[in-house]
Amino acid sequence: MTHEFLATPKEPVPLHIPDGSTVKVSIIDGTSRFVLPMFRFLSPEIEGKDKLTGPTYSFLIEHASGKKILFDLGVRKDWENYAPKIVSGIRENGWQVSAEKDVACILQENGVDLKSIYAVVWSHQHWDHIGDMTTFPANTDVVVGPGFKDTYLPAYPTSKDSVLLENDLANRNLREIDFAKEGNGLKLGRFNAVDYFGDGSFYLLDTPGHTVGHLCGLVRTTNNPSTFIFIGADAAHHGGEFRPTEYLPLPTNIDPSPIPRFHSGGCPGHLIVTAHPYKSATRPFYDCTEALNHNVEQAEWTISGLREFDAHENVFMVIAHDETLLDVLGFYPQYDANDWKKKNWRNLGRWRFLADFEAVVQEKQ
Repeated sequence: MTHEFLATPKEPVPLHIPDGSTVKVSIIDGTSRFVLPMFRFLSPEIEGKDKLTGPTYSFLIEHASGKKILFDLGVRKDWENYAPKIVSGIRENGWQVSAEKDVACILQENGVDLKSIYAVVWSHQHWDHIGDMTTFPANTDVVVGPGFKDTYLPAYPTSKDSVLLENDLANRNLREIDFAKEGNGLKLGRFNAVDYFGDGSFYLLDTPGHTVGHLCGLVRTTNNPSTFIFIGADAAHHGGEFRPTEYLPLPTNIDPSPIPRFHSGGCPGHLIVTAHPYKSATRPFYDCTEALNHNVEQAEWTISGLREFDAHENVFMVIAHDETLLDVLGFYPQYDANDWKKKNWRNLGRWRFLADFEAVVQEKQ
């Protein structure tokens, strides 16, 4: 991967992450796939990319204490049994949604006793992240972000308009993170944080905007030196929301090339700039939209924070729906993700989202 850029990179913002332990983390392809209209998620519209397509990644985090937690569950296999408001919305909008298996099923097929899953973190309440909690025993907690209970409860059927189901939460502990009380003033980058296990191995991050109480995660994957996976959830929906930046400008030559016709020798960066809606080597391609964010200003602030983390070579950014990583990542159960840096996943995946703009690149050549 080239380190020559079309602009001089700006020095990354310090993240101030304390030393700590590691956990084993595995990325689960929960088999869910969707096709949704792009204009609801991102602007401006770019020729050749009118649909947001992809998976929803889940993360199995295994602590040295033996505790296992999951971050997000993707889409439930029988999505027709979501709350009626969700089901009617999917059908009326003509969205394409499918899931071959629930995450619980994938774990059980690989010998995991679901009673060993200490907690499931819901990054937020959207249907493509909450899965089916009834597949987990009552001893599995659900962890949510600040303001969740006041905003999204009661669930259906008590509240007919709720996007949540009472059955998912019945007889289990719903833990709402209080960053002020539990975080003790801890900040990683710009984000308020909670050290989940108390040993620096896994942090929950307060990343508002997309929804009330939206959470991201930061997992320490190695020590000496420390490396991390940033679990981005829906803080962004496409790589073009947080790349390129002043910290990570477009390279003069992108190798391996994300554009198939330039496979030999890489893709010239100046062609990408001509296809960029703002003709910039240092500005992301996309902005947030009001249609799918609770608070656009907060969402933009959070995405700016993602860009600051993404600028660091020891941080691997994985947002929930990054379809371009499907051919880069190694998935559970065959692989864990702790040696992502050794396997070069970050460099191999960094610019693959540019393939979505092939039609514009060809037009501008």
